[in-house]
Amino acid sequence: MPELPEELVLPAGFVPAVAPSPPAVPKDAATVVLVRGGADDLEVFLLRRVVGMAFAGGMTVFPGGGVDRRDADASVAWHGPPAAWWAERFGCAEPLARALVCAAVRETFEESGVLLAGPDGSSVVSDTRPFHAARQQLVDREFSFAQFLSDHGLVLRADLLRPWANWVTPAEEPRRYDTRFFLAVMPTGQRADGATTEAQDVAWQTPAAALTDWREGRRGLLPPTWMALAELDECGTATAAMTVDRTVDKIIPKVVRDGPHLRVVLPGDPAYATAANHLDARPGDSLDLGPR
Repeated sequence: MPELPEELVLPAGFVPAVAPSPPAVPKDAATVVLVRGGADDLEVFLLRRVVGMAFAGGMTVFPGGGVDRRDADASVAWHGPPAAWWAERFGCAEPLARALVCAAVRETFEESGVLLAGPDGSSVVSDTRPFHAARQQLVDREFSFAQFLSDHGLVLRADLLRPWANWVTPAEEPRRYDTRFFLAVMPTGQRADGATTEAQDVAWQTPAAALTDWREGRRGLLPPTWMALAELDECGTATAAMTVDRTVDKIIPKVVRDGPHLRVVLPGDPAYATAANHLDARPGDSLDLGPR
């Protein structure tokens, strides 16, 4: 895992002056790192969130969002590794694993228009325009993703996803998520767009270019996004990224003061062991940061 650079600090106001006590319970969420390319190149799809949003406003992120309770519907037509396989990779129960995969595909469709589903287990829709109205209805929660797939005779393509990472929002933040990151290649014929109220703009970039934009102040990145971009940059190509053998461990960062700034430290960093779980707590105090 690449080391987070010291200059990667949290935006002003991102962490409240007084941390919630007890910490907020993390909500389950799914994020999809959508890439395109093949054996020679790699670009990643990025959304810049609207400034003023309650969580990560103005930051550059990947498509994703919270799990809807209906995402666990066992009636979803499914092709690919079963829920038990995903549960083992993410260290969670099978119903939650099923919900995470479903949420990953649903949120990717809602936020980018990319649909990882097809008429059967060997095909993917090449034109999502016929589902434009249904996309907004999904955003408005008028029906479940399972119903959407059933109504259109589609099968969720779990085999197009790869498990990538698992990050939990630090305890200092009032909105916390236990987010599982997935990797997926852009389906042939489809087009990713920015037709979501949550995005100010969208772009395809190489990981190196996105990191350069961050370094030069043109993009704001949170640690999980920076890390995924750095790891993809090391992979070099979309083919290599999709075939890399990854072990997914739950990463629970801590926030430390560094002069006038706040930055995140990860397990393995010398500062992690001595960092308090809350900025207003004493080093050595213990709080449960995991999901409940």
